[in-house]
Amino acid sequence: MAKDFSTRAENYSQWYNDLVIKADLAENSAVRGCMVIKPYGYAIWEQIQSVLDKMFKATGHSNAYFPIFIPKSFFSKEASHVAGFAKECAVVTHYRLKNSPDGKGIIVDEDARLEEELIVRPTSETIIWDTYRNWIKSYRDLPVLVNQWANVVRWEMRTRLFLRTTEFLWQEGHTAHASEEEAIREAETMLQVYTDFAEKWMAIPVLQGTKSPSERFAGAIETYAIEALMQDGKALQSGTSHFLGQNFARAFDVKFLSKENQLDYVWATSWGVSTRLMGALIMSHSDDHGLVLPPRLAPIQVVIVPVFKTSEQLEQISRVVGPVKSALESKGITIKYDDRDTQKPGWKFAEYEFKGVPVRLTLGPRDIEQGTVEIARRDTLEKEVFQIKDIENKVVHLLDLIQQNLYDRALSFRENNTFRVDTWAEFKEILDGTGGFISAHWDGTAETEEKIKEETKATIRVIPLNNPKEEGRCVYSGKPSHQRVIFARAY
Repeated sequence: MAKDFSTRAENYSQWYNDLVIKADLAENSAVRGCMVIKPYGYAIWEQIQSVLDKMFKATGHSNAYFPIFIPKSFFSKEASHVAGFAKECAVVTHYRLKNSPDGKGIIVDEDARLEEELIVRPTSETIIWDTYRNWIKSYRDLPVLVNQWANVVRWEMRTRLFLRTTEFLWQEGHTAHASEEEAIREAETMLQVYTDFAEKWMAIPVLQGTKSPSERFAGAIETYAIEALMQDGKALQSGTSHFLGQNFARAFDVKFLSKENQLDYVWATSWGVSTRLMGALIMSHSDDHGLVLPPRLAPIQVVIVPVFKTSEQLEQISRVVGPVKSALESKGITIKYDDRDTQKPGWKFAEYEFKGVPVRLTLGPRDIEQGTVEIARRDTLEKEVFQIKDIENKVVHLLDLIQQNLYDRALSFRENNTFRVDTWAEFKEILDGTGGFISAHWDGTAETEEKIKEETKATIRVIPLNNPKEEGRCVYSGKPSHQRVIFARAY
């Protein structure tokens, strides 16, 4: 571990920042609040993007692209939507610069003011629903199942790499349907897609649920979400799917002629995940030795490091490595053979451990003589020696074990940090101690929800799907409550 690398116990926030930067994932840019995603970090995002894109297409969706600029007037058409995003919007007012009168700088050309100001998209519902008005005329044009991979801008005052930046990457699905039931089914389907991705690829267990009215997406009738628990006891919203009803169709006059020959407004959904998933990946699994990546999303699943002193030894090792590398690649495993002579093996071990490569194979002259190879697991830091002839099946099996172990470890952490609470004193004690998910009664009022947030910074993360009804008393107000909800402090 690098001497200047903080531990989680010392300073979790600094540990996270150090890890993002020192693992070459991202760095702050010259533009305040924006980040540069470095090649290794972007390679992980590409893995996330690739898997999700296949999942979207398997559920019938197609990709499209819409403008980054949205006419200001569009936002005024859906009142709750503009209220939800107004404070985060970046606005384009001019389209040209010119030299200053003294010739020493550049100023805005006031003769180039736009007739209508443009919003740099914080989300695309408005521009997309204005477009859908031209696409949809009849039930035969429905459903419209579109996804967009894009960047968005939300002017944040306090930023942190991947978790909250002024500009970030994401995907946003926008679908149109002939009935309420079909739209709700779509929103629930995409919530399940996100859940499957989080649990099966990211190895992160998540809670499914709906948001309270005050936490819903601006303009939504219902917001579905998945919530994950990070190692510091804080929650991270890891995906949302919104049932928008007919709100945007009414705002942009998107109607269709039904099978019954009736004119009606279209039903809508939107759903998305962003580069915030990178933060979830880091904070769910990584340790004081650096990044830990689940094999299914690791850009490099296996690294092979030769130990040699002479070029002859390297050549001998390379002859053995060649067939091993080919055999593993034929199984779909991504491999890097690091035969550079500019860095010592010990430096390479530390580098790949810090970058979270799931499996490391090490071969030296003695291994070649004995027909063996050393295998190191990143998740447990355990090492074993195996026969080279058995390595193919061993690595395939080991990658599956690591993937499952990371999920099991994260699930155990969540279970051990989920608390059923009935008193306000215990509620505050847990939040100020370990943190975690708190299952507690809530009286259903926005007033109580806001007071809890003001006093503890905890919010309702989700009202769990299929939440069992249970009579009780609100943990804060003492008023009657019919179900428990999940509270936590969150990113």
